[in-house]
Amino acid sequence: MWLDSTLNAMTIPKNPWFYAVGLTAIFVMSIGKGAFGGGLTLLGIPLLSFVMSPMEAAVVMAPMALLMDVFGFSGYRVSGISKPDVGWLMPPIVIGLALGFIFFVWVDPKTVSAVIGILCFVFSADWFVRGRRKSELTERSLFSPLAVVTGYAFGFSTFIAHAGGPILSAYLLHRGLSKEKYIATIGTIFSVVNLLKLFPYAVIGMGVPNAIVYFIMLAPAVPFGVFLGTYIHGRLDQQRILFWCYVLMLFAAGKLMYDTLHAWMYI
Repeated sequence: MWLDSTLNAMTIPKNPWFYAVGLTAIFVMSIGKGAFGGGLTLLGIPLLSFVMSPMEAAVVMAPMALLMDVFGFSGYRVSGISKPDVGWLMPPIVIGLALGFIFFVWVDPKTVSAVIGILCFVFSADWFVRGRRKSELTERSLFSPLAVVTGYAFGFSTFIAHAGGPILSAYLLHRGLSKEKYIATIGTIFSVVNLLKLFPYAVIGMGVPNAIVYFIMLAPAVPFGVFLGTYIHGRLDQQRILFWCYVLMLFAAGKLMYDTLHAWMYI
């Protein structure tokens, strides 16, 4: 019964704007996965929200991020990860994911949209204010309390908005890891987390059947973006690419917050 009603509710989008915006967004995020090990998936919900609801965008991004991981494994060596960081980060990340699941399911969708918009704005503004400076080349000693707090914040924000990348990146950049160790560590953590998020998002996705169709229509952009990102890794200035991605994210975050405020005004 549920399967029949879900299949009947599915419709293939015919609006060309859906494909123009959706494929471009997925392609850009996939380049980020191939070039930098992740971190640009936070662009997904605000950009896809131009052509679908924030709830549908969140559900689409769960399997999409995992698909990016599958194609991105060739871009780094898992053996090069920083094991102490992964050991301290993963337990609080799992707890943060559980808290994010509770928040996502029980809070009013307008509130979820507002949180997503605010998170994206804060992360992008933080990058413009502080994150554009070059990271330290000397590896710092691991400070476990900071790792635990980062894990909680990353797990929670990455579940509700796929926006945990900047938190994790800021922590690992502060540690002063080498480029190779940084890419391997952040890429491995994203892969594990995206796999853990798949089941709860599948449960959430039962209420948004069109998300399955959207995923199928947009997924072909992933391998092209990841392979291009892997190719340009080390060839182009990372700061220049991130600059335009964060400009775009600021605009998209503003759109989400405007839509939420507009909806609240007419309740």
